Amino acid sequence: MANSPQARKRARQSEVRRQRNAAQRSTVRTFIKKVIKAIRSEDKDAATQAYQEAVPRIDRAARKGLIHMNKAARHKSRLNAHIKAMA
Repeated sequence: MANSPQARKRARQSEVRRQRNAAQRSTVRTFIKKVIKAIRSEDKDAATQAYQEAVPRIDRAARKGLIHMNKAARHKSRLNAHIKAMA
């Protein structure tokens, strides 16, 4: 356990950041799941709308280092490919 005041503060800060990161990561996953659900229901308009809502969230998570930039690009590319294949 942290003994010095500095170490105790760092432990507090780490916990706050961990919880914030977990919440943001969960939000990104939820938005991705909404797109997948719309794709599976074969509703192209809903899928497109959900995709447009998800992209800024994915980009923001990548910019903040929550997920890797390549992972964000991969998610966007695959979701978009599924939506385009619905036509």
